[in-house]
This record gives sequence, structure tokens and C-alpha cells, in this order.
Amino acid sequence: MPKLTLEVDLDLYRLLLQAARENHSELEDECIRRLEGGLRRSRFLHSLLSELQQEQQAQPLVQKKAD
Repeated sequence: MPKLTLEVDLDLYRLLLQAARENHSELEDECIRRLEGGLRRSRFLHSLLSELQQEQQAQPLVQKKAD
């Protein structure tokens, strides 16, 4: 599985930790659940995922131009 490092503000981090505790899961599992479309989808994480996907799609085009 690819590794993804996220920088989040302290309030969002605390909310994710609280949700993980309430769902009896680890922080990583809570983030994955939300990214995969869990019941309480985080708009922030959804936007971040969309942004990362756009960057990933644009990356091969940039590499081809550099060659």
C-alpha cells in the first residue's frame, strides 16, 4: 500500500482522534475509512483526496514534457 503523509491542523487532528476512539479504531483506520467514503465523510479529506488525484493525473504529463 502506498504511504501518504498528511499535514492537518490541530482541530481536525483532534476531531479525527475523537472519531477513531468513538469507532474503536486507530487514527489511520479512521482516515482510511473517511477517504474510502465512510458514513461521516470529512469534506476536508474528500477535497484533499480529489486534489491528490488531480496532481497524480497531471504528474505523468509533466514528466513526459521534461523528457
